[in-house]
Order: sequence, then structure tokens, then C-alpha cells
Amino acid sequence: MKKIGILSDTHGYWDDRYVVHFSGCDEIWHAGDIGHYDIIMRLEAICPVRAVAGNVDGTEVRRHCPELLIFEVEGVRVLLTHIGGYPGRWSPGMKKLLRENCVRLMVDGHSHILKVMYDHELGVLHVNPGAAGQQGWHKERTLLRLVIEGNDIKDLEVIELSKSLE
Repeated sequence: MKKIGILSDTHGYWDDRYVVHFSGCDEIWHAGDIGHYDIIMRLEAICPVRAVAGNVDGTEVRRHCPELLIFEVEGVRVLLTHIGGYPGRWSPGMKKLLRENCVRLMVDGHSHILKVMYDHELGVLHVNPGAAGQQGWHKERTLLRLVIEGNDIKDLEVIELSKSLE
């Protein structure tokens, strides 16, 4: 069993509540637009991190983070990227990539919109954690946690953070 913390679109913003909400996780996944690589280093102080570069990330982040990761956790194939679309509106080539790699969980960011959808045709759960940083038009900052146990993806939790530390 693996407990996973998921965030995206920090845009260089650190919130000490990331530590509170991701303590006890086995891994943290960052779905891009990290902003500064020190965000990843601070997350790694909590637990191991898998991260991808987003469209606003510069050279330092891109040196350490690819644009796409495909990996397996427990019995679940995962695809992590920044811009991937969602069921019914996948980015060009994404549907083929998901199918060819037998992906069951697809995580992306970019939109700043929290979205969890199941693609019945592909058998893929799509998860976008929304935005954890302050930059952007979103009203609520969000994080996700979920559990992967064997072939099961379960216990998904949405964590809402105020726009700023008050």
C-alpha cells in the first residue's frame, strides 16, 4: 500500500501546510509548473518526489524533471505530465500514449482546475489536483492525497487551502 500526495502549479510558492498534509505519504507527485527547483528539494525533505516540468518551468527545473513520466506503483501504471487534457478532450497523442502504455492513472496539472474523471473507454482515472500556488485566477488552492493498494486506487482526498496563509 502506498499513500500518495499530489500537487501542481506551485509557481515557486511554498506553503508550510504542504508538510502537514503530505507527512505520512510514501511519495509526492508534482504535476509541473514548479517554479523553482527548491520547491522539489523542500518536498523531498518530506518523502520521495516524482515531478515533471511544466510550460513555465525554466532550465534548472527542466534539468532535473522530464516533461513526462510513466511508472508503476503497486500494480498500477501511472502517467504524470503537466499538459495532458482529460477524458473526451485529451491532448494530441495522449489517448494513444495512455492506451499503448496500459496506463490506469493519469495525473496532470496546467488548468488550475481540480478535476477527477474516469475514462470508461480507456479504463483510466484522470486526476488534476488543481493549483497549489498563489499565481493564477483560481479561487481555492488544492492538494490531493490517494492510496494505491495492489490494483486499487482508493481513498482520494481533496485538501482545500485558503488563497494565502491567514
